[in-house]
Amino acid sequence: MTHDPTFWILARVSGLTAYILLTLSALAGIVVKSRPFGSRVRQPAAIDTHRTLAALGLGALVIHMTALALDKTVRMPVSALFIPGLSHYRPGSVAIGVLTAELMVIVYASFSQRRKIGFKNWRRLHWLTYALFAGGTAHGLLSGSDSRRAWALAIYLGAIASVAAATTWRALAPLTQGEQNVPSRDR
Repeated sequence: MTHDPTFWILARVSGLTAYILLTLSALAGIVVKSRPFGSRVRQPAAIDTHRTLAALGLGALVIHMTALALDKTVRMPVSALFIPGLSHYRPGSVAIGVLTAELMVIVYASFSQRRKIGFKNWRRLHWLTYALFAGGTAHGLLSGSDSRRAWALAIYLGAIASVAAATTWRALAPLTQGEQNVPSRDR
């Protein structure tokens, strides 16, 4: 009897999809704050896009985890998908992925808790998205079975370059009208 690679393929595709959506969500979040396209992109539309991309990324992450649990190639125990260090397959880099996934859930959940935790705390929590992006990148490069292929490296390098460029632009761009008008108690 031959091995069915369906879940292994699905795990790989959904992992890369989650990473791409994470990258796009991070870029959309930077757009929300820096408005690189001026008034052509309205802030509510940018916020909706940012949240939608994050939700889709979480959905792809759930598919990735489910496919890994069902796959017979790596034989990932369900507990290893939630507790860092329990994976027998590349334990260090999988632990980075587990922690990144947990952080992704926390940051996404903060969208709906913004008023309760306060704008200042919510914004501090959102700064962790850079660590989330770095963790997702490290996990993909170190754990992914396709990471050494030219097309996969192009995805990772493109994502890194895009986030680095947008972050640099954001750091050098003047404050937007909305940022200048944020009450001092919320900063």
